[in-house]
Amino acid sequence: MLDIRFIRENVDLVRKGLEAKNAAGRLNEVLSRDEERRKIIVKVDELRAKKNSANEVITQLLKDKKDPKEAIAAMKSVAQEIDALEGPLKEAEDAITQILLFIPNIPHPSIPVGGPEKNRVVRTWGERRTFDFKPKDHVELVEALDIIDFKRATKISGSNFILYKKAGALLERGLINFMLDLHIREHGYVEVFPPVLVNAASMTGTGQLPKMKDDMYHLAEDDLYLIPTAEVPVTNIYRDEILDEAELPIYHTAYSDCFRREAGSYGKDTRGLMRVHQFNKVEMVKFVKPQTSYDELETLVGNAEKVFQLLKLPYRVLELASGDISFAAAKCYDLEVYAPGLDKWLEASSCSNFEDFQARRANIRYKGKDMKKPAFIHTLNGSGVATPRTVVSIIENYQQANGTIAVPDVLQPYMHGLKTIQK
Repeated sequence: MLDIRFIRENVDLVRKGLEAKNAAGRLNEVLSRDEERRKIIVKVDELRAKKNSANEVITQLLKDKKDPKEAIAAMKSVAQEIDALEGPLKEAEDAITQILLFIPNIPHPSIPVGGPEKNRVVRTWGERRTFDFKPKDHVELVEALDIIDFKRATKISGSNFILYKKAGALLERGLINFMLDLHIREHGYVEVFPPVLVNAASMTGTGQLPKMKDDMYHLAEDDLYLIPTAEVPVTNIYRDEILDEAELPIYHTAYSDCFRREAGSYGKDTRGLMRVHQFNKVEMVKFVKPQTSYDELETLVGNAEKVFQLLKLPYRVLELASGDISFAAAKCYDLEVYAPGLDKWLEASSCSNFEDFQARRANIRYKGKDMKKPAFIHTLNGSGVATPRTVVSIIENYQQANGTIAVPDVLQPYMHGLKTIQK
């Protein structure tokens, strides 16, 4: 959430940032409501001053043993005027809060302005494999090997769900454990295993609600939401808390199932593992001091890159343009792995700095011994990484001419030493 005071004092900067995100529509509305609120506050302050003055007059009259009835009546009249303004003031404040919930974070000035066509390739890693046969796509490969069953998954749940089986299930589980171990042992993250059902306050805290409600799975009877990413419960671990500066930075990693309705995705590439409603992901979340957050973002991206490097998958890092970053992000990098069977770059990780946007919504602050008052923390998160498109890339890059799939060296210990997936 943006600070209304910051908006008021930096209108041109905020307008420019929101326009870069194509989201300036409610700026004038919130400024108008803020002006209305401030006028009421000025009036209330004037009336309170009158009330205090009347109290002093009454006190003096009583000391002088004079009749205070007229002064008391005047004071009651002022008090009634104050009471009458409390409703409009609360209404204006509530309206401002509700509007702010729909206003996105403003992008960092360093990122390109524009839509996806302005995304900038920062770097690439690895060489695309040269095949002496025509590479197949992952759907053809996994169905021939009988390690993912899309038809039965559809029977069980509906379209765009996954049923891993045999070595496919082992590959998925092995990949998750490999990534968790990497982030814990080498990157210094502390593992948590959060709930996958969260309340509305948690979804609001990280920016999914109310803006992206249509993409969420909601259990109406319990008013709980299935998480779209472990970012939601992990970030909310510290909601409404003041952290000690000495604890910072805090790094958490978590595995979770993730659930997304993918509203509006119909007509896009939904074949196989490309766009599914339930998927696995290892998430990295950071809580840091504001002055270090952009250095922390670069480190976060490097942590995600290490996954692809150890898997020996070609990938590229994109700095997203203002019109392509998420609602809550100030800056974001996407990591895309190459899938030779599809001949496409596939997004498998996003790493974002939210600055204090989520912290304001979730009321996460920190306090140090040299600080006069608590300050909002900066939060970051990154996929470390999502499995479906990573599995696509593994299967398509490691396919052999006979239809088998070689297991990446780093995953073999997690797959009971299995070196080749075959029927």
